[in-house]
Amino acid sequence: MTATVSERLGHPPDARLLVVHADDFGMSHSVNRATIQALEHRWVTSSSIMVPCPWFPEVVTFARSHPEACLGIHLTLNSEWTTFRWGPLLGRDAVPSLVDADGYLPLLETQVVERAGVADVEAELRAQIETANRAGIASTHLDTHMLTLLRSPAFLSTYVELGRRYALPILTLPELTPARDELPPMCRLVDSVFEADPGLSAGSWRDGYERMLAKLPPGVHQLTVHLGFDDDEMRAASFDHPNWGAAWRRRDLDLVSSETFRRFLANEGFVLVSWRDLARAA
Repeated sequence: MTATVSERLGHPPDARLLVVHADDFGMSHSVNRATIQALEHRWVTSSSIMVPCPWFPEVVTFARSHPEACLGIHLTLNSEWTTFRWGPLLGRDAVPSLVDADGYLPLLETQVVERAGVADVEAELRAQIETANRAGIASTHLDTHMLTLLRSPAFLSTYVELGRRYALPILTLPELTPARDELPPMCRLVDSVFEADPGLSAGSWRDGYERMLAKLPPGVHQLTVHLGFDDDEMRAASFDHPNWGAAWRRRDLDLVSSETFRRFLANEGFVLVSWRDLARAA
């Protein structure tokens, strides 16, 4: 019988491994401040970077001085905030199927799936990875902003090929990846990914996360959090988008920084791991 990821990393087969992962690093200064704080205090074990976003240079500065940080590339093909936008690294003329009428990446991931050409997708995503490489970031893995690359068979093939090309594990979700068992091991390191649901009330934030975690079976799981401060910058960016907006991100930051929550993880017996750890089992 093939050893599980847990066993390949030296843990018993009934272990519950957990990646605590901060999304969207580089998106804004608010997100960066919160993510840097969480990485430095080891409240999270992993993060991934949105290379086309305005605050990517701040991430580069952090990464150069923190080579121990587990930093993947959050491959980005859409720009979801109505007043805070970004475009493709390659520019609208080089990848015309990736931009909207204003020259930005589309607001919605569904619009990307409807309009984007595979050649443009591959070119832009390679540019994002190589820009991070040239900046001196030792990427640990690839994942996909708003799961866009899991929403099209052609995009999934491109995503897997990028993982092979750059020798990086990639995040896939069983429920969004048909025939996942046929993909290389580097695509099947995590059994489940979860985050707060938009229906979760502010008053039950920690309880909601703890209920999700408590019922997880043995295996490898990722808790995805979206960190930030409820400040002027983040409120302006997300004024019409409360889900994953300023208040949401502050609640996630309060969660991971909470001694009560970290004690809960320890009492539940979770083994905290990073994507750098998981790569050893690929």
